[in-house]
Amino acid sequence: MPRQHATQTAIAQANHFGQTRQPFLFLIDFEQRNPLVLPLREAAAQGIYYDIKGATNRDWQLGKPNEPLQMTRHPISFERYRQGFELVQQELQAGNTYLLNLTYPTTLDCNYSLRQIFQFSQAPFKVLWDDQFVCFSPESFVTTAENKIYSYPMKGTIDAALDNAEQRLLASEKEQWEHNTIVDLIRNDLSMVATQIEVSRFRYVERLQTERGTILQTSSEICGQLAADWQHQIGDLLFKLLPAGSISGAPKEKTLDIIRQAELDQRGYYSGIFGIFDGENLQSAVLIRYLQKQGEQLLFRSGGGITAQSGLQDEYQEMLQKVYIPIVWDKVD
Repeated sequence: MPRQHATQTAIAQANHFGQTRQPFLFLIDFEQRNPLVLPLREAAAQGIYYDIKGATNRDWQLGKPNEPLQMTRHPISFERYRQGFELVQQELQAGNTYLLNLTYPTTLDCNYSLRQIFQFSQAPFKVLWDDQFVCFSPESFVTTAENKIYSYPMKGTIDAALDNAEQRLLASEKEQWEHNTIVDLIRNDLSMVATQIEVSRFRYVERLQTERGTILQTSSEICGQLAADWQHQIGDLLFKLLPAGSISGAPKEKTLDIIRQAELDQRGYYSGIFGIFDGENLQSAVLIRYLQKQGEQLLFRSGGGITAQSGLQDEYQEMLQKVYIPIVWDKVD
């Protein structure tokens, strides 16, 4: 199905569900070629399960695995990453982009199934499409409550085990600039669908657990006022905000062209969005921390924001640092 037709169909479906206050689930891929919008009650029958802050449609229960999670990573070569990084740096120097999220897949050997990872991983936003992918995302896309819309862009990462990790993260000029840029971008995005935009919390630190330890990331809260009948145009609202600024960059349109040149691959559902509308409000997340099945292989996609201040080695290591599954054996029951 051509992209424009697929998008318009998804928008119309979502708007209809919003107007009739019918709960629905949505999965929208990064390229917006295969958006999925379906009644919430039908998701499990299609092998799609969600867990959003404890609210879930999972109708099955697995027993505790016999052994702890084991992973072996096979990342792309440093040389391959360098080629993409240098292309992005050339575009940054030319002024064609000033922040770009560069991502690549890491092949993974893992002793857990996608279902086991979905059930036992610790994350606020989880989604599983049987035999296709599992996502355990820490990052909200947009949330609504009392006719207000909220976004929580996440930019800036550091290993919590480093000395003075939080202070180093907050003091980093590169991370500050990257975070400020994303906050400005999200403020602009929200202004397309809401009024009275404000940054209600700026650059606070969150702790994320991984099987290798803790990492720190910075987030901000941005909110705006929606129209009283915003649900009637919920499909239009979602697609106006895509792709998520934190996993694309700025300015969006030109940056997306550069991403295609640098990554040489379609992202698919990785770095798209998913969420649910409960009949009154929606909760959604960015599809990061994403593990997909491709034939007999598992591919974990990850990356980070590149600016003119970025260092090649640091960015390569950040990409690898984000290849984790948040399952702590002692807490599995």
